[in-house]
Amino acid sequence: MNERASGRVPTDEEWAAIAANDEEANGRFLYAIRTTGIYCKPSCKSRLPNRSNVTVFDNAGQAAEAGYRSCKRCKPAGERLPDEEWVRLIAEYIDAHYVEPLQLQTIADACHGSPYHLQRTFKRLTGVTPTVYLQQARLQAAERLLQKTDWPIAEIGQEAGLPNTAYFITLFKSATGVTPAEYRKNFAAERSSNDNEVTNR
Repeated sequence: MNERASGRVPTDEEWAAIAANDEEANGRFLYAIRTTGIYCKPSCKSRLPNRSNVTVFDNAGQAAEAGYRSCKRCKPAGERLPDEEWVRLIAEYIDAHYVEPLQLQTIADACHGSPYHLQRTFKRLTGVTPTVYLQQARLQAAERLLQKTDWPIAEIGQEAGLPNTAYFITLFKSATGVTPAEYRKNFAAERSSNDNEVTNR
């Protein structure tokens, strides 16, 4: 989103306030993080972002107009983000980063909430924990790669965020009932059968 480039570069004083979670700086400015699309108070306790990804606004209205969302944790707009929207953002983050070695704390930091509250809210609204959702995202990615490529199983596991091949195979079989190699073979056989049916019509 191009709007996220708006705002201004933080001064050294503003950056120092952000790094120190300085509550006295609240009300003077807000900062937004381009990579997450979220804006915060200077005192926000979330993980310190890279300075190059930070842009500064005078108030919540400017940040919202630029396309940023209010932080769930520090509530810079004075209102809490609806849980349904927050969970959607969490799911989007996992979908975009499942290849990375994500931990619950990493997800919570990126989505600006405590691990406990994030896990409880996510499970209440989706029926699964963030960890289970992450596994599902990785397995779905592996299925797509098994269908569309002839890559080695180990490479598929790596690209799906499951670099431990033995664990990848065990997890995949537990979820689907077959190993990745068997899944690929079954998919190829089914596709060949469907192609033959079309040819014979």
